[in-house]
Amino acid sequence: MATQNSGTRGIGSTAARALAVGAFVVLTVRELRLAKRRHTELRTAELRYAELRTAELRHTELRNAELRYAERQYAELRQRLERLEQAELRQHHTDLTNQHRLQLELLTTAMSDPDLAAVLSTIDAPPTTRRQYLFANAIYTNALHAYRVGNVSLEGLHGHLRVTCQNSIFRDYWAATREQRASLKASSDEAKVGRMVDDLIHDLEEAETDEWWVVGEPPVE
Repeated sequence: MATQNSGTRGIGSTAARALAVGAFVVLTVRELRLAKRRHTELRTAELRYAELRTAELRHTELRNAELRYAERQYAELRQRLERLEQAELRQHHTDLTNQHRLQLELLTTAMSDPDLAAVLSTIDAPPTTRRQYLFANAIYTNALHAYRVGNVSLEGLHGHLRVTCQNSIFRDYWAATREQRASLKASSDEAKVGRMVDDLIHDLEEAETDEWWVVGEPPVE
């Protein structure tokens, strides 16, 4: 009996080991399958990430290219606009110069012919005074034109007209034509310069010094 039980126990131990090995093999196969599936999933995820990253990079490159194109377009349009503005300004200065030249021609003709001076000038004055006023007008409009086309700054014009206003005949002309300037648009260059001359003459008349060249505050552009 003892021998039989010993044999039975031996068989049972062998079976248990076989079952354990079988279970281990089963677990190992499952783990391998699971690991393989996870590896496949990981690989798929990596490929998907790579695709998304590539697409993102392409999108970024496309967006950057579109941005560079837009910047170039903007720069070109800005340059075209600046050229147009410069051309418009040059044309404006040309028109002003042509107008000024014609005005000087009319003034010159009127100063040489009293009959024509009576047509051009609206001031009721003797012929000599009328010619003097026409010449004073030519002096003033010439200075105004230099400022309007940018040949002289407002401060430079102020200094020039301060000298001009020292002349009593010019001051008489300025007083005689005050009503003509009243119709000027307040924001125009001519109205602005006219107000500056008004202030200059007032300051010179009120000054308590013989140093007329320091009278009056230079205007701010």
